[in-house]
Parts: sequence; structure tokens; C-alpha cells
Amino acid sequence: MGYKAVICDLDGTLLNSEHTISDFTREVIRKVKEKGIKICIATGRHYEDAKFFKNMLGLDSYMITSNGAVVHDEKGNVIINHCIPKEIANEIINIDMDKDIHKNIYLKDSWCAEVILPEAQEFHRESGFMHVIKPFEQLKDEEINKFFYINEDENKIRDLEEYFVSNFKGKLNVTLSLPTCLEIMDRGVSKASAIKEVLEKLDIKTEEAMAFGDGLNDYEMLKVVGKGLIMGNCNYRLREALPDNEVIDTNDENGVANFLTKTFL
Repeated sequence: MGYKAVICDLDGTLLNSEHTISDFTREVIRKVKEKGIKICIATGRHYEDAKFFKNMLGLDSYMITSNGAVVHDEKGNVIINHCIPKEIANEIINIDMDKDIHKNIYLKDSWCAEVILPEAQEFHRESGFMHVIKPFEQLKDEEINKFFYINEDENKIRDLEEYFVSNFKGKLNVTLSLPTCLEIMDRGVSKASAIKEVLEKLDIKTEEAMAFGDGLNDYEMLKVVGKGLIMGNCNYRLREALPDNEVIDTNDENGVANFLTKTFL
């Protein structure tokens, strides 16, 4: 198969455990791009956050952010913007949940939280994109692209996942980017749904694309493309869900760059 597009997740995939892109990976992507291969980022991060890495890599491609809720074209114009219906978003804001769970909301131009999350400063050190503190009561009736919840206790996140699946069945896409991070988008919204639209605009068939990911929020994406590669450091639930997909080196071993080198260079 002659692949024409590469779609890549950021955290745990293209980014190493230092939350940056290695020099080796940058050089490989530069060479692959020079061969005319379209390289697109597909991430759960906010656009204002992820575009730092797009610029770092010198990409001029589409950007899929907020797990497919938002897509920008090559010139940075919004071409897809899926928001959670306001009545459902307001209901989510009203949920009384464990105070230890860090609550977050992505709006079009900002990332809001009710309290500071110190770990976020390290996680977003490269891009410098950080949350603003605002009571969620003030965000009712706003256009919300994504809710996400963070807690180091994976059992608490798993319980919250089960709550959303049970109480909002068929109304939301409920997934995890990490075992400690639950993500909520409107129903039907995923990286895969955005990828299909982007590839159609590029006149590239889904079977002519390969994708790399490590989290459950990459599941649909890795299923829809011609070749879906799972990182060696992936969530075990992703590997169980896609037992036939190839597992490659970890993000700290330059897994993406190694595979691209073998395939294109």
C-alpha cells in the first residue's frame, strides 16, 4: 500500500515523557513531509495548545483537536466545530462529583478550570498554554467543545466513566486519553469522524492513511485508517480492544519516527 497521509496523536505518541518532540523525530517528519506525505496531528489537546507542536514540526496541514470536536485547515481557519448541546452541557456542569477530581472545559479560545492543577504547568511547559480559573456556573449556555476530568486514582476515573456511560447513553462520546483522564464530547465526535472529513478534502482514501496512537481516544482513529499503529506504552485497554493492530516502539524510543523511517525513508 502506498500511504499518502500520516495522522499522529501527541501525548504518549509523538511526544516523549518529557512532553516534547525529540530532534530525531522532528528530522524524520521533515524528510517524510518532503516526500509529499500529508502529516496531520490529531489530539485531545486544545488547538491553541497543539499548534505549538505543529509549528515546531513546520507542518502546513489540517489540525484535529479536542478529540475531533474542532478542525482547522492549513491556514488556521476553523472548518469543523462540534459543541455539546447546551442543555446537556448545563446538566454536566450541575453534576456533584468528588472534590478531588479536577474538572476542565474547552471553549473555542480557552481552557477553563475551577481550581489550579499544578501538574499542568509541567505537562504544558513547551506550549505555555494554561487553564484560566472560572466558576463553571458562569459557563452555562456557553459553546463547550469538551469536558475532561483528571485524577491520579484510576478507580475514581473508571467510576466516573461508568457514570457518564450509564447516565448519558447515546448522548455523548465518553473516552479516556489516559487512565487518569476522562474526556467527554458530543455524540458522534471522535478523531475518526474528523479524519474522514479531512481525508475527503485531501482526496485521500482512508485506506491510504496510517495513524499512531496510545489511548482509548485513539481507538476509532486506529480502526478507520488503512494501518493503525499502537504505541508500546499504550493503555492496556486499547491493546485489548485492537488485538490485531501492530504494536511498535514506545514514545520514549521514538516509536513513530522509527516506523516512518522503515516505511518511507
